[in-house]
Amino acid sequence: MSKIYQNLIRPLLFRIPAETAHEVSLNLLKIGLSLEAAQTLIAKRFACKSFDKLDRFGLKFKNPLGIAAGFDKNGKVVNQLSALGFGFVEVGTVTFEAQAGNPKPRLFRLPNDKALINWLGFNNEGTAKVVERLKKSRPNCVLGINIGRNKDVPNEEAIENYLASFDLAFEIADYIAVNVSSPNTPNLRQLQKADALGELLTELQKRNRVLSSNFSLQSVKKEPTEVGTQNKKPLLLKIAPDLSEPEIEAIVDICLRLNLSGIIAVNTTINRENLQTNQAQIKKVGSGGLSGKPIEMRSNEVIKKIYKHSNGKLPIIGVGGIFTAEDAFEKITSGACLVQAYTGFVYQGLTFARDVNFGLQKILRERGFQNLDEAIGAKASPKSKV
Repeated sequence: MSKIYQNLIRPLLFRIPAETAHEVSLNLLKIGLSLEAAQTLIAKRFACKSFDKLDRFGLKFKNPLGIAAGFDKNGKVVNQLSALGFGFVEVGTVTFEAQAGNPKPRLFRLPNDKALINWLGFNNEGTAKVVERLKKSRPNCVLGINIGRNKDVPNEEAIENYLASFDLAFEIADYIAVNVSSPNTPNLRQLQKADALGELLTELQKRNRVLSSNFSLQSVKKEPTEVGTQNKKPLLLKIAPDLSEPEIEAIVDICLRLNLSGIIAVNTTINRENLQTNQAQIKKVGSGGLSGKPIEMRSNEVIKKIYKHSNGKLPIIGVGGIFTAEDAFEKITSGACLVQAYTGFVYQGLTFARDVNFGLQKILRERGFQNLDEAIGAKASPKSKV
């Protein structure tokens, strides 16, 4: 099936505009795997049975590979992606108010670099509509919801905008990711600065405690002991790759101080150095976030910095440039406890998750690791085993 995709399906999809191809792919997944029986059949073929359940921030993952935010923005094919072998799906980025995003064309392929550039701008149907869709068909894998700020909301009013989405996503999401790192919403990355970020995450964690207590009261039918003592919804932060080491360390310190459940490293980059694609074509594409192979090494560097600065205490979901099991292994040994992909899936096709999961299990055995947890941070530790 992998060769069929590489030799037939992908060439056909790559002949049409990138965003159109993406929409076609989503529709094919939705239609082709719409029936539960079809999902079950595919899941049996694509499942990776070698992994033990992975415990991460209070959740159990069937395998370490997830689909990153941006692929299924509106939560239309979560179970279909799970059937293809992904251990978790991160829906979004969603914003409180629905928005159309930036003008088209806004998604571009760079085949020579195995990369994509997107200038989408958080195009989505709005948090309420996406949540209602997810409630009607409860995902059968770990579900993350990635929330962002509406384009027309200034940073001074961003907290209330994020809180509004958080309130809606809370009931259905297994974890919530806070996106302050997309380059495609004006001034959004300013929210990564220490003061602004600390204020935003403080308010989100306050709301998290309140909602967790209320939810516990409704579900368990007893009085909570105290606001803040309940198990909070896992809250993660997604950061940009275009940060200095002091900025990364400051963000890690904030996450640790506020007891965030983890950090997602990294989002797309605005860097255009060392690309194989013709520079004239790059200039024609213009602004946007670059993902795929060109970001792989920077992603691994950021993961190592986070792992070392937090002494391995802050769980990391590693994203950026995963095309193979070896790529995923590099992320894990750099310090990631889970990994995500998007661009690699676009280029590699339907067997991508299966191939990465089975390949990763094989690598762990060959390198002498008893399990995946033992490999986390192996290359970031003083006594490296790899």
